[in-house]
Amino acid sequence: MLIVLSGGGTAGHINPALALADELRARGCDVRFAGTPQGVEARLVTEAGIPFTPFEAAGFNRNHPLTLPKAVAKIQKSTGRAKKWLADLDADAVVGFGGYVCIPVGRAAEKLGVPVVVHEQNSVMGMANKYLAKRAAAVCLTYDHAAAALDEAARERVTVTGNPVRKSVFAATRAEGRALFGVPEDARMLLVTGGSLGARHLNQAVCALKDELLAYGDLHVVQVTGPKELDAVTEQLALSPDEARRWHLFGYLDRMGEAMAAADAIVSRAGATSLAEISARAIPALLVPFPFATEDHQTTNARAYVEAGCAYMLADADVEGPEFERLLRSLLEDADVRARMSAAARAQKTADAAAKLADVVIAAAR
Repeated sequence: MLIVLSGGGTAGHINPALALADELRARGCDVRFAGTPQGVEARLVTEAGIPFTPFEAAGFNRNHPLTLPKAVAKIQKSTGRAKKWLADLDADAVVGFGGYVCIPVGRAAEKLGVPVVVHEQNSVMGMANKYLAKRAAAVCLTYDHAAAALDEAARERVTVTGNPVRKSVFAATRAEGRALFGVPEDARMLLVTGGSLGARHLNQAVCALKDELLAYGDLHVVQVTGPKELDAVTEQLALSPDEARRWHLFGYLDRMGEAMAAADAIVSRAGATSLAEISARAIPALLVPFPFATEDHQTTNARAYVEAGCAYMLADADVEGPEFERLLRSLLEDADVRARMSAAARAQKTADAAAKLADVVIAAAR
């Protein structure tokens, strides 16, 4: 069975696709990937050893109507190319994960009678997924309330699978993570991350609590600032050599699996991939959603997770106030709070998401 995956634009679309690819290949399926030539997917998919075929696609700026004809022309041209490509492959199904490139690939599949499955990672459906969901054989969601954007017919084809997480996230052990950062087993470790691009406001709020955090004699902080924020954070913290032994700074960290395995608690944004990985590893969390995400979807992403008892949540506007310190202290000081959050996170069964999605894809394939 040959399955084509498609997605582009952000790692949030690509990581769950790669998790599904791992699961499908473990079941004996042949997997190919269609993305944009310049997107992050071109690198990530190739590094994962999956054959990658590029297709041009672009969105349009609603404030500049003249960008629409160019975007439509690209999609039409790529639809023709994708149709020939899919026919040559004799694909059994196409799975779209979001991003404009899914539109020509999905449309080409429809023209050939190849079943299309859509997977939406966020609580608010993206434009490409919403478009393809109208005629998709199956629509898979991370959050059931995302179905509100669909018409009645499409809602009948919905399965809530959760958001797949790559096996590499599970592979790291606590001992490996502790060894990587030089954190003793009997110490506590706080992981701070704003996602792949970092988060200036979040970094500043954590740095402002430097003295309070280092006052915990057994606490190590691993802070991933984002590449553009590393210099500013380094200057703000002004760590002495002794302090730097317990406060580990990184602009970017390509071994987040080990970092999450080692962490006792995490402060993080609430992007779909970050939240899925936090859930899969059952890490007690303080979530600070990015306030300018489309339709504030990070807040919506986090709300159900918080209501299930898996995390605390605080608005970005409040991170420099006393509530941020109060919640962070509760997370670090109260072992019962951490234990309850971890148990609630495990009950979400995020670790099963890739298998659930693979079941739907294989059932839909022709």
